[in-house]
Amino acid sequence: MEPQEKQQYQAIVHKMLGAMVQLKGSDLFLTAGFPPAIKLNGKLTKLNENPLSAEQTSKMARAIASEKQWQSFIDTKGQNFAISLEGAGRFRINIFTQQQRTGMVIRVITTEIPDFDKMNLPPVLKTIVLEKRGLILLVGGTGSGKSTTLAAMLGVRNKETHGHIITIEDPVEYVHPHGNCIVTHREVGIDTVGWFDALKDTLRQAPDVILIGEIRDHETMEYALNFAETGHLCMATLHANSANQAIDRIVNFFPIEKHDQVRNDLALNMRAIISQRLVRKISGGRAAAVEILLSTGTSRDAIAKGEVGQLKEIMKKSIELGMKTFDQCLYELYDAGDISLQEVQVNSDAKSELMLRLKLNSKRFIREELPGGDAATSGLSLQVDKEPEEEEIKMPGGVKLPDLPKPAAAAVPAAKPASPPMTLSLEEKPAPPPPKA
Repeated sequence: MEPQEKQQYQAIVHKMLGAMVQLKGSDLFLTAGFPPAIKLNGKLTKLNENPLSAEQTSKMARAIASEKQWQSFIDTKGQNFAISLEGAGRFRINIFTQQQRTGMVIRVITTEIPDFDKMNLPPVLKTIVLEKRGLILLVGGTGSGKSTTLAAMLGVRNKETHGHIITIEDPVEYVHPHGNCIVTHREVGIDTVGWFDALKDTLRQAPDVILIGEIRDHETMEYALNFAETGHLCMATLHANSANQAIDRIVNFFPIEKHDQVRNDLALNMRAIISQRLVRKISGGRAAAVEILLSTGTSRDAIAKGEVGQLKEIMKKSIELGMKTFDQCLYELYDAGDISLQEVQVNSDAKSELMLRLKLNSKRFIREELPGGDAATSGLSLQVDKEPEEEEIKMPGGVKLPDLPKPAAAAVPAAKPASPPMTLSLEEKPAPPPPKA
């Protein structure tokens, strides 16, 4: 790629990233056959109506990657790295291949450490993060705010205790300044060759708290359990939709003959599993719906015996200890006027049960949803409301995306001369003469 062309495509990507930051989007999607789009409050929103070509997406990816990163992408068909852009912030980039064409997803990495109190997180999370030892897991789907909640909790630890915090991430998402703690950030591929090199060296660095960006396999899980067993507080994220699913996934990282041992290790070392989803607020933006499983005699016993199906009931009955289920959290958010009934219905784990509880106990539901406010005589509708029409998103003032260079046009072969049109005569032809005798 020529330097001038590289600069041209870099400028285009940087302009789109700037627009995403101004719009407060979370992800930029660049894929062939679809216009550039951002995710805004969980919804996909096009930046313009012009689909990108395969050549354009490839050149944009090539322009923002280093030579080493691009060669790695060529070799492996996938590449992850982070960039910093002055005036816009820090971004995590994933380049991938789909149907032999290059695509990218670029996520905003928020540099400001989120304030725990302003996030309206459950107060029990402050208590959990001040534990001396054990394992704390933040679980949820992609884009559920796990990293943000983890950063807010780590910020509390940094302010209120003294010690050494080590984070191992790929890439580093939040850069914590030194507070009462020394904070060491190690980015895989930059500060350390690989995950296992960083994990292996961690105990030699006298840590008090170890944060693992994501647990993806049994080797990383073994390190996490070992850190907790040796008297450290280990915090990590995991892709799972609930505490039950997280435990099942962890156990299934290992061969079947180790399942009982892993369950026992989890029961002994787990301090909390915090599951999170983001739900749309009526006032705009999103709120965290949080499920919290804490370590108690009852929950430890259920985990050790593999009876994870009992954990929901344990959480329901332990509200006074700080536990709660997703549905209990949705009830609180709805009753406080933060979210709509539609969000409750879409995100509930046990819709019928939760709707019945709202009908009988929620003052807001009785006031707004039931005719005349009569909970005793009104029917209960479980019909999900229609999705509200998406509002048109306008580009922020002064932001105009530059035109992309048009891909080179393919040579068109010269047309062959047209054949004369076929004609069909409807005139009768004279019959052939009879054969001679």
